[in-house]
Amino acid sequence: MTSYEQRLVEHVAESQFEYLDAAAIEACKTFLLDSIGVGISGSRIPYAEQLLETARGWGCADEGKSATVWGTRVRLPVLHAAMVNAYQIHCQEFDCVHEDAVVHPMAVILSALMAEAEARNTDGRALLLSLALAVDVATVLGMSADKPMRFFRPGTAGCIGAAAGIARLRRYDRAQIQQAMSIAYSQTGGTMQAHTEGVAVLPMQVAFNARNAITAADMAGFGLIGPANFLSGDYGYFSIMESDGHAQGAFAKLGREWQIGRVSHKPFPTGRAAHGTLDALMQLRSEHGFAANDIESVQIEAPPLVRRLVDRPAYPDMSVNYARLCIGYVAATLLLTGDVGVQAFDLDALADPARLALAQHVRMCPSASKDPNALAPQTVIVCLKDGSEYRREMASILGHPDSPLSRKRQQEKFVNCLASARNPIDTDQAEQILAKIARLDQLQSINELSALLTPEQRPVSVTS
Repeated sequence: MTSYEQRLVEHVAESQFEYLDAAAIEACKTFLLDSIGVGISGSRIPYAEQLLETARGWGCADEGKSATVWGTRVRLPVLHAAMVNAYQIHCQEFDCVHEDAVVHPMAVILSALMAEAEARNTDGRALLLSLALAVDVATVLGMSADKPMRFFRPGTAGCIGAAAGIARLRRYDRAQIQQAMSIAYSQTGGTMQAHTEGVAVLPMQVAFNARNAITAADMAGFGLIGPANFLSGDYGYFSIMESDGHAQGAFAKLGREWQIGRVSHKPFPTGRAAHGTLDALMQLRSEHGFAANDIESVQIEAPPLVRRLVDRPAYPDMSVNYARLCIGYVAATLLLTGDVGVQAFDLDALADPARLALAQHVRMCPSASKDPNALAPQTVIVCLKDGSEYRREMASILGHPDSPLSRKRQQEKFVNCLASARNPIDTDQAEQILAKIARLDQLQSINELSALLTPEQRPVSVTS
């Protein structure tokens, strides 16, 4: 029987651009657009600026070995540019997610592949194929699990997937592709403790793994040998980091279904586990017209993973990262303001006593589902002070492939993200980026796109 490792290698090595159907190509473009938007918006976070300044101190590189830091006029060595961009993609919890895998597939993968492609002057087709393959690897690893996460899966699975994608972009042979993934496993990391505590290093775990994926591919390139059984060995990925109870079904999807087509948008910059509640509350408010001060309580019946990720109390002086993962705070924000945007986590919003008070009326309890990796179904019950009760069952959540975000809302999110950046990018430039991505499969050089991802269209190199 072919090993799991061999099946990944075969898929990455053998697949051709012509194997991508129109839906997969469109999905690659869609989530590349979304991820670039949230990545540029992420430059507004103070830690992003501090990480950039720190990375500048790590050294510079010439044009052929450097890449753009999105939303800035700075170029850094490829692995450092990937690290900063990965952090910016994930630091606001606004990046897309593959719900069955519980993996944010683009944060590690796109940041690493875009930096690599820019430095190598890669064409659009090569990037699209490498992106689709990398997402397949990461999400198949995620879908293999049948037990709750202990390690931070978006980082660990993302690192192995990104290393595979870079290896394909570099046209590595089978042995080198396997070594790239194996070496990535040997240095990947990140645990759920940062998520549990809601601390600022959480999105940095994505950044570490984007850097590590490039390092792994570099080392595979000069012949470093990693463990052959990096997935299935006694101390492999499926023994140490994740379970493999669903691996047979997950690996059967390779070559049959492109997983980029199963990725979900995030309409709100919060943990995806909170989106079922937010979607339901928006629908119920629209249908019944109640106001925040009419509410006696909000109860959410949710699967174990949802409760584990976002069922935490709101309190004064909570951190930004904690608030993004606090169901009471984000639900109260939506009920009071009508939406949850990136500004909902600015310090003045976090200190709003009305939000903190309403958050105390939001409660979560177990649903009938016992699936440790399910984000749906969820049921939201709103009880009003006059005795009225409204209920909404969410079999799928807004942004999921079964309940997709409209093209209009996708583009609005992108334009708003660019406008919210530390150095805002205007609508005219946003339209240029949209046009480039729409014809990405026709671009002779990915640099036609990367040149637009700055406040000015001509990035400058770091010289000191």
